[in-house]
Parts: sequence; C-alpha cells; structure tokens
Amino acid sequence: MMLGKDGTRDLRRVLILALVLIGIAVSLISASNPGFTTRNKAYYADPAALAFIRPGLVIKINSAEVAGDGTISAVFTITDPRGAPLDREGIATPGSISLSLIAAYIPKGEEQYVAYTTRPASGAVVAMTTQAAADAGGTYTKLADGQYRYQFNTRAPATLDRTATHTIGVYGSRNLSEFDLGTDYASTTFNFVPDGSAVVTTRDVIRTASCNKCHDQLSAHGGSRRGMDMCVLCHTPQTVDPDTGNTVDMKVMIHKIHAGAELPSVQAGKPYRIIGFQGSVSDWSTVVFPADVRRCESCHEQNTGAAAPMMYLTDPSRDSCGSCHDNVNFATGENHVNLPQISDNQCATCHTPQGELEFDASIKGAHTIPSESAMLKGLVVEIIKVDDGVAGKKPTVTFSVKEKSGAGIPLNQLNNVSLLLAGPTQDYGYTSFGPDVTTPGYVSESAMGASCAGDGTCMYTFQHAIPNDATGSYSIGIEARRTETLLAGTTKEMQAQYGAVNKVVHFSVDGSPLQPRRTVVETRSCNRCHTSLSLHGNNRNEVAMCVLCHNPSQTDSARRPTAQDPNDRAQPPQGVNFSLLIHRIHSGERVQEEGKSYVVVGFGGSHNDFSEVHYPAMSPQGTTDDTRYCAMCHVNGSEQALPTGLNPVTDPQGLLNPVMPLTSACTGCHVSTPATSHALANTSALGESCEVCHKSTANFAVSKVHAQY
Repeated sequence: MMLGKDGTRDLRRVLILALVLIGIAVSLISASNPGFTTRNKAYYADPAALAFIRPGLVIKINSAEVAGDGTISAVFTITDPRGAPLDREGIATPGSISLSLIAAYIPKGEEQYVAYTTRPASGAVVAMTTQAAADAGGTYTKLADGQYRYQFNTRAPATLDRTATHTIGVYGSRNLSEFDLGTDYASTTFNFVPDGSAVVTTRDVIRTASCNKCHDQLSAHGGSRRGMDMCVLCHTPQTVDPDTGNTVDMKVMIHKIHAGAELPSVQAGKPYRIIGFQGSVSDWSTVVFPADVRRCESCHEQNTGAAAPMMYLTDPSRDSCGSCHDNVNFATGENHVNLPQISDNQCATCHTPQGELEFDASIKGAHTIPSESAMLKGLVVEIIKVDDGVAGKKPTVTFSVKEKSGAGIPLNQLNNVSLLLAGPTQDYGYTSFGPDVTTPGYVSESAMGASCAGDGTCMYTFQHAIPNDATGSYSIGIEARRTETLLAGTTKEMQAQYGAVNKVVHFSVDGSPLQPRRTVVETRSCNRCHTSLSLHGNNRNEVAMCVLCHNPSQTDSARRPTAQDPNDRAQPPQGVNFSLLIHRIHSGERVQEEGKSYVVVGFGGSHNDFSEVHYPAMSPQGTTDDTRYCAMCHVNGSEQALPTGLNPVTDPQGLLNPVMPLTSACTGCHVSTPATSHALANTSALGESCEVCHKSTANFAVSKVHAQY
C-alpha cells in the first residue's frame, strides 16, 4: 500500500489513537480485575504488562475416569483468574506451568484415602516403605486452548472397587519470575465414582478455612499443595517417614504438630521430628499452640459446612487420641486406667461425645477447660455511667457486677474488681494522675470497697482526679475476676479462676466532641488464633483494655529489680508499648535471627522470653513465619494509616530511646540496625517523614511492600 505524506500522518494519528484506547481499556480491565487484591504483586504492576502476562493460575478438573484396564485419566483446564486459557508449556502465554497429579480412593467401610500413586522410600529406621506421592511418567494431550487430558502412568489394579469414591488431585505452579511477578501456585481436587454413580463418601472433617484462621493460606511442599482436600490424599496411614519411623497420617501428624511442646513424649525428652524432602529436618517440639490445646473446636469447627465436623466426637480411635496423649500404651494399658485396647472397637463405649458431667471420660468432658466450664455462675461487668468526668474532678463510676443469670454478685465473692483511668484517647501514656501514682500514663484503683445494691449495681469514686489541665477525651476500663469451686465434694473437685470481659468507656473532659481511641486491632482478630485471649491472671481480655496500660511510656521497670533471672536484673527495662510489644512477640524468631531478644519481666519477676515465637501464617511458598499479611491482626486498613500527633515510645533496650511512634511500630518487626537507621535518617526535628514514601498512594506503600503473591 502506498501512502503520501498526508496519508502517513493520518495513519500515525489512527495508530496513536488506537494505542491510547487500548491503554485505557487495559487500565479499566486491570482496575476491575477481581483476581487481584492489594496482597498481589500484580495489583501494582503496569496495566499494559498485565494485559500481556495475565498473571495467576487457576486449575479446574472437568472429569476423570478409570478405564476397564485400570488406566486412570483426567481432563482439566488451566486459566488465569479471569478464565482466559493458559498454555502449559509457556509458549502461547507467558510462564511455563509445572503440574503434578495424584490418584487416590477411599476403600469401602474406611474413612481415609489410599493412594494409587506411590513411590518407594528408605531411611535410617525403615529400610523400605511405600509412600503416597504424585504420579510420574504420565502423558499430557492438549484438547483445546488451556484444556488437557492427563493419562496416569500408574494404573488401578484389576481388583479395584468401582463403587468406591475416587479422587484426583492436581497441583502446580506458574513461573513468572522473569516479569518480577514471582510464582503463582494452585491446586484442586475432583471426586468421582468409576461406575458413574453419585459420590456419597468423602473425607471432609476440617475445612481449610479453619486452618487459615492462623495459617492464612494453608500450603506446603513449596507452596503448590494447598488446602486440606489436597493434603489428605497423601497424608494417609499408608505413608511413613522412613528416617524417624513416624507416620505422616494427617490425623496423627497434625495433632502432634499442634501439641508440640505439650506432648508427653516431648516433655520426657524425645523430640517430635519429620524428615522431609532432601533430608530437611522439621522439628515440631517447640510448637506452642496459641489457644488451649484442650479446645478441639479451634480446628474442629462446626460451622464451616464440612461433611463430618463431628467425627472427633463420634469416632474416637487409638491413632487420633494417642497422637496427643502419646504416653498411653494401648497394648499394655499403661496410662489408660490399666486397660489394654487391642482395637478401636470399644473406644466409643467409654469415650462418648458428651457425658452427664464435665471432666469425665467423655470427649467433651475430658477436654473441658475449667475457666470455661458450663457449671460456672459467670461474671459480667458493665460501666453504666461516669459522673464528674471532667478536668480537675474525681470521676464517680456507676458499674454493675452480675452473674450470667443476671443476679448481682456481692463484691466479697470476687478476687478483684478494679477501675483504670487513662487519657487522652489521642494517645495514652504521658498523663500524670498525681505524684503518688507510679504507673505511667494511667491510674488503676481497686473498687472492692465500692457501694453496691443487691442487684449488683455499684458506685465508686476515684481517689485520684483528672488533671486540671486535661483536654479532649479520657477512658475508664473495668476488670474483674472470681474463683469458683467445681464438682465440690467429689474426687474431681477443683478451683476455676476466670475473668469478666473487660469494658471500656470514653468521655470528654472539657466539653469538646467525644473522640474514642483509634481502632488499630480488635480482639476478634487476636482470637482467630488465640480463641479466647486472657492475660494477667485472667483479668485482661480486650484490646481496648490492653492499650490503657501498654502505652508509649510503659516499660517493665517496676518488675526488673525483682526479676527471677539475675541476667534480667542487670538489663535495662524493656519497652512494652502495645504496637512494640505485639510486633516483637509475633516476630520472635526474626528478632533472634538478628542476634537480639525480646524479654519482658512480668508479675512476680517472671522471665518471659518471646525470642522463639514462630508465627503460624504461611508464605506463598508454604513456609510458616510470614508476617507480611498485616490484616490478619489489623482492621479497617489501619496498617496503612500513618497517624500524626502520637507520643514517642520509651524503649530503653532499643537502638533508639525514646523512639518516634511510627518508627517504633515498624521496627517492631523490622528489627535490623539498617532498618532503624533508615527510619532515623528520615526523621528530623519536625518529625517523621514516613508518609512521603509509605502512605497508601506512595511508591513504597505499606501494602505494596508487603505484597506476597
């Protein structure tokens, strides 16, 4: 085609306009793409690059069959998150995709899988064994763009039960590292019955959502094997670690991992280890479950839609129960009331789901936590109103103390009821309530002498006044604790100590608009893992209460002189401002890796070393201790907020003391000297300049630098 000068100019204009329109379309597509969130690196990528790369990986199994000769095959599709097909070999679309397939079945009358696909293994303890594994040597046939048929090299035996549930599992990864988008991982499963009948039997006891409360994204073995439905295909009774002799049967291994340091065998000196790929040693002996291990429902949740959520109550077995109670010898009867148990047939006879009394041999009874016993009368506190809550006056608090039935409780039946006053809510920690108050930024007073009515309504006037020059909003919190006797007069008689749920109210001390304390985390976030977080003698259990004391000027200085460990007495006080404390606790191992420690001296001079805390959240590669998903704790995007006007933080053992508030929060996790130096270099007499680079719209926004996928 021949064009003159004007024609060339017109064509150029058309091409430029087309490119502009394409760019706009690409931007709109990227902005509305439901497959990406702020956790995805692709969320921040150039829209034009995204249109070409189409990152992400979704695997769907469409069908599966076992032919008459035992040939196993499955048809599946691989797409991006929007459903557009991907090329397995990475030729037609960017990024080659590595896939593996597993075939397994549930024998009639059984509850767990047996894998057809296996591999031989040998080790120091077991000379030769067969482990469940992915198929090797199968063939792929491309049926259409993104659609493939895989024929297994492994064949089902001629004796297979064609009426049994069969399951195909596919897991894989898509390597996009050349585009700085890392590697995408995905897996899925498909249930079918070879004779074409409906699937009735499944292995569906605990859903992945329950695991993800703590693990964020349950995955393992490099990250490609994701979710419980995939795990149970290989982690079956048929698979043993040949180097230790330990089974990796899911119900045994998971109980043992989560019981970790509390296992009787570990406490007796025998570590619990699994030797994995390439001789990697996974030692679970130091694992401390963040909730009480007796609370089975932390994992065995009843509201997830699982097909068999009650199995832990209705189907007790020696393997399941003996995994935690591993000092029981069922063959001899040792630690089993001297009763040998040669099979699982009679387990449910004694260990019924629930008995007539708590703390009996029933499953629920044997796992009852005393402080959560249904026999307890309960303890409920409320702050009804605050009078004289103004500058220069001593506030009078009307509160109630009642049982769960609504009946009032005489205060002499409590161990403690105290009220705590702090302010202002913009940031606690630097208000003095008098020269006799040694607690920095707050005052706590026992209300055990309050005047009370028979219905449990009480009035208490603080002995300390709100400062004369106080402005803004202040807070009052209440805590209470009692002890009850359970099963009195029986051989199971015990004392149960428990606390009321804390309540905190805010009020203006100068007539200005009420300003509640900012919400950064909520107790429900903590209880995703901790289930029922309660500290300091069961007195404190709400974040709103914790921050009143764990303020920017608070340290453990009051208890350092009486520390039980002489080394603690020789060290400076430890800062315990809430953001510093929580970040450091949950980053324990990383603090230790930097050659540092985080030790807090508690009540009674107790030594609390958090340096070995291993955070349970998993990385995209399936390793734990990934702290990048801040929203596991933070709410309403608070991790991206960079508030101003906060108080400096006292941190005597830190590299900086005092340390600016944002620097303190971030270096709670980023504990290295270079990280602290970076923050210091970006702080002047005018304050911190963090938001220049790290605000939500900046190039190094908090969410962007913490993106994982």
